Amino acid sequence: MQKRQDIHNSDIPVVCQSCEARHKGVCGALAPDQLTRLSEHTAKSAHQAGSDLSSAVDSRGQYANILSGVVKLTKMSRDGRQQIVGLQFAPDFMGRPFSEHTDVDAVASTNVRLCSFPVSVLEEMLEESPAMERRLYQQTMAELDEARDWLFALGRKSAREKVASFLLLIATHSDPAETGESCLRVELPLKRADIADFLGLTIETVSRQITNLRKAGVIEVVDRNRVDIPSLSALRNEACADND
Repeated sequence: MQKRQDIHNSDIPVVCQSCEARHKGVCGALAPDQLTRLSEHTAKSAHQAGSDLSSAVDSRGQYANILSGVVKLTKMSRDGRQQIVGLQFAPDFMGRPFSEHTDVDAVASTNVRLCSFPVSVLEEMLEESPAMERRLYQQTMAELDEARDWLFALGRKSAREKVASFLLLIATHSDPAETGESCLRVELPLKRADIADFLGLTIETVSRQITNLRKAGVIEVVDRNRVDIPSLSALRNEACADND
């Protein structure tokens, strides 16, 4: 299938023309001349799973768009206990404009590719581009809604519903265009221990519920890191809080 062509494609910087984050990320709100300005300061980088992305972004005075991969957000208690508090996917924005401090660490859960740009350049563009500011606000609100969904999941859903909700989250971010009933293969970005940490369950419970979903025909386990989802609607039903 031929990809959608940009009306002003000839005016778009070459580095941005094939960018995975441009249309749905914050940069999608910029005019071609603004993209040209921003592209003069951007740098693409690749990071192995397990890499500390906080040091690669915030501490260097950089913001970034996630081009591919999954980033896990973690918080550490004073006594060394760690909790995964969120996940970020392409084309999510990494950084806190107009804020100098965060106690959340960003770690590459899979291999990750970033497009980084200086804080000063991005904040200048936010001030002059209401459309970009609106896009960033919408993305922030989407992340807030997702966080509230997880608060509900952790407090009210059963173990089976939690695992189904996690798989649904990964599935919808793995291929946002997937809305039909065709089988979707999903790469799990977290190890079993991290999934358990994220969902507030034990590793044994996570494994048991994955087995239960497989026996129910909701998923097909390819291997430890991959599952096939024959029907997204069936998975959504399992993630609903109405199930016992």
